[in-house]
Amino acid sequence: MRQQATIPKGSLILVTGVNGYIASHIAEQLLEHGYHVRGTVRDPYKADYMHAVFDGKYSADAFQVEIVRNMAAEGAFDEVMKGCAGVIHVASDLTLNPDPHQVIPMVVSGVKNILEAAARNACVKRFVYTSSSAAATPPVANKAFHVDASTWNDAEVDVAWAPPPYTEERRLAVYAASKTLAEKECWRFVAEEKPAFILNAVLPNCNIGRILSKAQPASTGGWYKKMWDGDDGETLKLLHQFPPQHYVNVTDTALLHLAALLEEDVVGERLLAFAGPFNFNDTADLLEKIDADAGGGGRRWERIKDAPKDLKTVDTERAQELLRRYGRPGFTGLEASLKEAVES
Repeated sequence: MRQQATIPKGSLILVTGVNGYIASHIAEQLLEHGYHVRGTVRDPYKADYMHAVFDGKYSADAFQVEIVRNMAAEGAFDEVMKGCAGVIHVASDLTLNPDPHQVIPMVVSGVKNILEAAARNACVKRFVYTSSSAAATPPVANKAFHVDASTWNDAEVDVAWAPPPYTEERRLAVYAASKTLAEKECWRFVAEEKPAFILNAVLPNCNIGRILSKAQPASTGGWYKKMWDGDDGETLKLLHQFPPQHYVNVTDTALLHLAALLEEDVVGERLLAFAGPFNFNDTADLLEKIDADAGGGGRRWERIKDAPKDLKTVDTERAQELLRRYGRPGFTGLEASLKEAVES
């Protein structure tokens, strides 16, 4: 059962990187639940396509977008923070640059900037950081182990900061290290600086589901849309190489952010958005089923022989309980999530 919200409806919530796959869904859910959203983007054209998604569907003043070109710049969030009752910091570096010096300092500086800006604004009651499954664990194939809210991916930090050369094999480790160190900076800041706001973090794995705008690359959700649409080049190659891990429906991820922002009893928590394990062959099986169920049946993908599997278990009891407060049955299944993506 939903508790009384910590932030009243009609309040203004800052969502950084609002043009992104996860952040756009967070904005949509906030708007659907009666909140106003101020989003940030790096480039004006991204603001245009996000206005195209939401303008006309909600009141004229419900959704606004501001340009923050460099989140690592001092004072980057000072102006956009004004009047906000809550902050959801989603923006990050998704370039997969293998050079840690080009990624990690910028991401951590961006977190410091927005935490400091939030702490200077007495109106901010809640701060939610969009972390990543990569801050808890790297993808590990064919090995059974357990992940819970106390699990951290410190090993990838060491890999990321190892001496050069910075080869392509280091890309995922650098991304994981950036999310791990940025999330740890959030918890350090709260422990040492003792701001007035409450901090929570959401750690999603591979997001799949509806794509809100054709202008969005849509991250992992976009990969499966391209696979469905017949991209048998770079996208299929990428998915063949994509290690087995857990999926999560992107709307479930968004609703866990709302829970972290609004639920009174969610205080200082890491919410694990891991719905269940999957690999390429699972994806191919379900996409062919979706095609056949729709009267098609012509789509076929070659399976990977002896495809590796994700054997870890994840403690998601808390996340599922929170999702049920928002009318979900727990986590959405993989087939429904893929169907949403390919029909977008």
